[in-house]
Amino acid sequence: MIYQQVIENEEINAYISKANEVMKAAGYTDHSKIHTAYVAARAGYILRHFGCSPQEIDLAKTAAYMHDIGNSIARRHHAEYGSLLAKDLLKQIDISPQDTVTVVSAISNHDESTGIIVNNITAALIIADKSDVRRIRVQNGNLDNFDIHDQVNYSVLKNELTINDEDQSINLHLEIDTEITSMYEYLEIFMDRMLMCRKAARTFDCAFHLYVNSAKIL
Repeated sequence: MIYQQVIENEEINAYISKANEVMKAAGYTDHSKIHTAYVAARAGYILRHFGCSPQEIDLAKTAAYMHDIGNSIARRHHAEYGSLLAKDLLKQIDISPQDTVTVVSAISNHDESTGIIVNNITAALIIADKSDVRRIRVQNGNLDNFDIHDQVNYSVLKNELTINDEDQSINLHLEIDTEITSMYEYLEIFMDRMLMCRKAARTFDCAFHLYVNSAKIL
């Protein structure tokens, strides 16, 4: 399995570690292996639910694990930088040229500012990545210095992604401490990401819905 080779690769993990170091220094939330492995697992869950092949699942998890390595270079255009890094790093892995291109394409298209929904793998990566908002991602230990991203992530007490086959929907359920942040503040910084999830969900002939404290927001 490609994914297993990737998560055991020392150089790939070094890039992930450096990417998170850069993001932490810039005041961003966690982008370490905790985040990338979480995104990989969620992307795998989505594709598995829709009956995608083991190969697609393996490639999606691989792209998800590596999707943020471009942050080791710079935050801006990190998706594009990440795809170029991934192309070289995957030369160490037993992977075909066709599968390399698939992984590289998914990484380069995962950002909401420039990404295009190419296929199931890209769609699953986008939904898994954009839905990862959790208290554990806050790296700033000083509550007095929280920016809006820290505040919103810290307020999320529960995060669950469900798929409803009856009404063909992919649903993100968040439980938020409204004394810390409001759903409007959440939407202020995450609306573009949620709209990208909506586009990605259409790949699976599904709608995408956001629920905050059981109320349907999107």
